[in-house]
Parts: sequence; C-alpha cells; structure tokens
Amino acid sequence: MKTFMARSTPDSSSKRHFHWTKKVVNEDGEVPNSKSTCNFSEQEEKNEDDKLVAAPEAEAPSPAATSQSARRKLQAMAISRLRSVLTKFGRNRSNLPFGLGPRVVGTLFGYRRGHVHFAFQKDPTTRPAFLIELATPISGLVREMASGLVRIALECDKEKEEEKKAVRLLEEPMWRTYCNGKKCGFANRRECGPKEWNILKAVEPISMGAGVLPGNGTEAGSDGELMYMRAKFERIVGSRDSEAFYMMNPDSNGAPELSIYLLRV
Repeated sequence: MKTFMARSTPDSSSKRHFHWTKKVVNEDGEVPNSKSTCNFSEQEEKNEDDKLVAAPEAEAPSPAATSQSARRKLQAMAISRLRSVLTKFGRNRSNLPFGLGPRVVGTLFGYRRGHVHFAFQKDPTTRPAFLIELATPISGLVREMASGLVRIALECDKEKEEEKKAVRLLEEPMWRTYCNGKKCGFANRRECGPKEWNILKAVEPISMGAGVLPGNGTEAGSDGELMYMRAKFERIVGSRDSEAFYMMNPDSNGAPELSIYLLRV
C-alpha cells in the first residue's frame, strides 16, 4: 500500500502542473478562440453567398438602363452630325466677303466727273465686302480732304419689328450721307462688277497712297482719268447697328485724316 501511494504521487503532481491539451496556434503565437473562428468562417460564407447573389444582377442590366444607354448613343450621334454640318457651313461662310477683321484695306476711287466709290476688302486679293457709291462728286471730296480732316457718316433706317430681318449692316442697300456734318444726298450699295474689280486689281500692289490712273476715254468724261486713294483702315464694331473705319496714316499726329461711320438708326 505504501508502495502504491509513492508511485501515484508523481503522476498526480505532473497532471497538476502540466496541461497536455492540444492547442492550435496562429502565426502570431496566439491561440485563437474557437467561437471567433467559427464566426469568421460563417461571415466568409455569407459574403461569398452575397457575391454570388449580386453577380447575376450586375451582369444582367435592367431594361431601363438599356434604353437609357441607347438614348445616349443616339444623342451622341446627333451631336456629331450637327457638329459636322456646322463645320461645313462655317467653312462655306468663311469664303464669303463679310468676314472682315479689325484691319481692312480701304479704297476710294472715282472718275474726275463721276461719283465717289468706297470699297473695303479683307485683304487686297479678296472681293470687297462693302462697296458703296456716294452722290458726292470725287472732286468735292478731294477739296474737303485738302482742307483738313474728313468725317463721313452713313445712316440707314431700322426695320419695324414686324418686318425685321436678319440683315447685316454691310448689306444695307440705301444710306443717307453726311460729310463733316453736312448732308450730301444718298449712297447706294453696289455689287462688285467686272469694271470695279479691274480697278481694284489695278491698285492691288499699292498698300498706301493716292494718284490717278489713265482711263480709256469712255468713262465719265472725255479724259476718263480715275482718281484713287488707298490705305489701311482700323475697323471697330460697336454693335450690330454701328461700325467705324479709321484710316491709319503714319504721317498724321494720331488723328486719322478720313473716318467713315456706319449707323443704323
């Protein structure tokens, strides 16, 4: 009996101080809780189920989304077609003579016994965007310019609201003329015919200056000499009803010798 008690004592003490239970250790050396491990695995399974449920919904768009995307494609196609039409229209409009910039070429010409003609061009090689014939004889205008500065105002009437049309200021056909405040009759807009175009081509190499061109003896008198003055003008657009052209003369003291005003009142 004593021998049995002596042998059993070490076994009971070893069981008391050492636990032989098998434990699962994670990478950090900590023992995970069985309850948390179970919860984590359940959460993963739930997430996987949610993904499987949500995947068919993303792959199969609703009819409303399909119709909206088709509508957007039609709108994009319509906008691209409209842009192409506008681009083509803008290119065609650029060939018209009304595309004047801030600097234009102005030519005043007329036969000795004829009337004054004014022509404004975008550059010397293009047809005039504005060609007008004044009732004033060119000899009278030359005298006015010799005496000092010349201000020419051209006025036209606005159309009534019920008759209003989209007419450019440079396209107005009839003008009242004032030279230095004095009424000088009326002026008419002219088309650039072969005769006017030949005159402008004759003075094309001249950037600034005045002179006389020999005529053929059949125009506006026995001599048929053509007087002209050519210079660059600064164009200022006040509104759709007002524009001004100031002759750029480097020899003047800041004041242009000739100014032309277009007004629609």
